[in-house]
Amino acid sequence: MSSGEFIVSLDIGTSKVRVIVAEVTKESTQIVGVGSAVAKGTKKGAIIDIDQAVQSIREAIDHAERMVGIEISKVFVGITGNHVSLQPSHGVVAVSSENREIGRQDIERVMQAARVIALPPERAIIEVVPKQFVVDGLSDVQDPHGMVGVRLEVEAIIVTGSKTIIHNVLRCVEKASLSVAGILLLPLAASEICLSADEKNMGVVLADVGGGATSIAVFEQGQLAATAVLPIGGEYITNDIAIGLRTHSEAAEKVKRKYGVATVKEASGDISFPVPTIGSNRENTINQEELAMIIEPRIAEIFQLIREQVEEMGYDGDPAGGYVLTGGVLSTPHILRVAQSELGQAVRVVSPEHIGVQDPSFTSGVGMIHYIQKRWMLRQGESEEGHHRSPKKKRGPSTLERMKNWFSEFI
Repeated sequence: MSSGEFIVSLDIGTSKVRVIVAEVTKESTQIVGVGSAVAKGTKKGAIIDIDQAVQSIREAIDHAERMVGIEISKVFVGITGNHVSLQPSHGVVAVSSENREIGRQDIERVMQAARVIALPPERAIIEVVPKQFVVDGLSDVQDPHGMVGVRLEVEAIIVTGSKTIIHNVLRCVEKASLSVAGILLLPLAASEICLSADEKNMGVVLADVGGGATSIAVFEQGQLAATAVLPIGGEYITNDIAIGLRTHSEAAEKVKRKYGVATVKEASGDISFPVPTIGSNRENTINQEELAMIIEPRIAEIFQLIREQVEEMGYDGDPAGGYVLTGGVLSTPHILRVAQSELGQAVRVVSPEHIGVQDPSFTSGVGMIHYIQKRWMLRQGESEEGHHRSPKKKRGPSTLERMKNWFSEFI
């Protein structure tokens, strides 16, 4: 391994725990290792058994450490769930420099000012997302750095979550002998690699269909507008297969992954395979077409529930930017055909483009890496601006340490 700086994302899902290790600089992001383990102690996106969850986290971390050859001590943790809520906030500060040029410290101060809101004791701030900055009355400023002004304001979205749920997640991470470098909202992180600026501006729905839950995020006018989580995912398909074929869940998961297709039309009656039967020593021979007859209705139902949930969130009709789908279930062959029949033609499936993680189940973890890098590049200290020094000659805190310091405000 090189001697570069590394960041690690931890995505604790319902079916899998995934760890991604990346070497990050201001210029590039390179995925250098991944780790995964079967998720235990979680149900429908929530932790229900801390000891089992800790074991799964540790297995995923150990897997990544063996691949990369480094010891992982700090991780950025993704958070999602129906406990997450959004609320507007406003911050204002006076520009501090004598020449009235707005610097990174002024931006940090106004963001901190936006965080000063009254919160119930059971809520905690996860993230503060700037919608726009205002410089001496001039609105719609996306990055005020370098502008000249006296008064700097920010219109922001405060993302909050249940303090109990967040602390239970952080407790699991700490019991796995890890330090928490920061917490991130997973839909925001995933949007970094899933959505274009045009889609966010027009209005788009991002749905991450995982093993035990489906996360839904609505973006409009360039910003996250609403989030929700449905307690349904790939495990429901597996359960239907287990019931329909009278087999145990492990066998149902195996045949789903190996032979499953999303539509009966694309299945073949000539592809057959044995399936063990519960309560018997014999095996039944099933063909791919029979398997697809079980899978297709459940997948269609998942997309129907996504549409219904978006309508319940107050967004009737088809979003102008359509639906963007990701998550492990989206790796099912021919699933786009079913999605389009239920959600309309404006649907696309997204997977990370990095070698080694080109699977929609890794979208959230890879999105976290890009989200961290982007926020750091926008808010790095002014001491490096205008300089072209070699990284080997830098003094003071490293890039990674400054990122950790910035994200520590969310813990």
